[in-house]
Amino acid sequence: MSGYSYSTGEKQWADRMRAMFGSIARRYDLLNHLLSLNTDRYWRKVCVREVLRRTADAGPRVLDLGCGTADLSLAFPASSRVFAGDFSLPMLKMAKRKIRGAGIGRCVALLAADALMLPFEDAVFDAVVSAFVVRNLANRAAGVSEMKRVLRPGGLVGILDFGMPAMPLLGGLYRFYFFQVLPRIGRLVSEVSDAYRYLPQSVGEFPGPEALVRELEQAGFLEVQASSLTGGIAVLWTGRVPGGGFPGPAVPACRPRSL
Repeated sequence: MSGYSYSTGEKQWADRMRAMFGSIARRYDLLNHLLSLNTDRYWRKVCVREVLRRTADAGPRVLDLGCGTADLSLAFPASSRVFAGDFSLPMLKMAKRKIRGAGIGRCVALLAADALMLPFEDAVFDAVVSAFVVRNLANRAAGVSEMKRVLRPGGLVGILDFGMPAMPLLGGLYRFYFFQVLPRIGRLVSEVSDAYRYLPQSVGEFPGPEALVRELEQAGFLEVQASSLTGGIAVLWTGRVPGGGFPGPAVPACRPRSL
C-alpha cells in the first residue's frame, strides 16, 4: 500500500480538482466528444490497442487510473479484467450507469481511488492506463511512482493526454480553437465556466512529450516512448517496468462495488 501523505498545498489542489470534475460529471462525455469532434474515442482506442499489443496476457489485469465515466475502461475487450478508479464520486456514478448499459460480460470493477494513494498491494496489474489525468495531479512524480508500484515486473503503463501541435498551421488553428472557442462552448453546455478555462490553461502549462518521457525514465520505466496522435493534439506515452515473466499477487474478484 502507498505511504504517501499530501502536503497542505497538494491537498488543496486535489480538493479543487475533485470538486471541479464532480461539477461537470453529468455532461462530461457529451463535452468530450463535442469538443474533440469525437476524436477522443479514436485516441482511447489507440491507447487500448497499444497496451494489448505489448501485453502478452490475453486477459490482462488493467487499472484505469482516474477513470472518469469509464470510457477508456469500456474500450478494453471483455476478456480484460479492468479496475476503474477515480476520486470523484459523481464521475464514478456516471461510470456505473455506463457499465450497466454495456451489458453482461463486461468485467469492470469500480472503486474510489486516489492516484497518489492507490488501495492495492505492490505488483498486481499487467497494465496501468490513464487518460487526461496525469496533467491534473497534485504531485505528478508521486502519481507516476504509484503507477509503477502497482505494476507487476514487465507491466506496461499507458498515459494519454493533450499535447500542442508542432506544425505551424495546425498549431495556430488548434490554439485558436482550444483557447478561444472551447472555453465558450464548454461554459454554454456545462454551465460551469471554471473547468473549461482550466483545461486550456493546464494543457498550456503541461510539459512537452520529451519532459514526461524523462520523468517516466527517472521513475524507473524502460522502453519509454511518446507517440503523437492527430498531429500532436494528443500524445500517448508508454513504458515498461523492468523484469517480467511471472504474475503478481491476486487482486480482488472483478465485481463492481456499490456507489
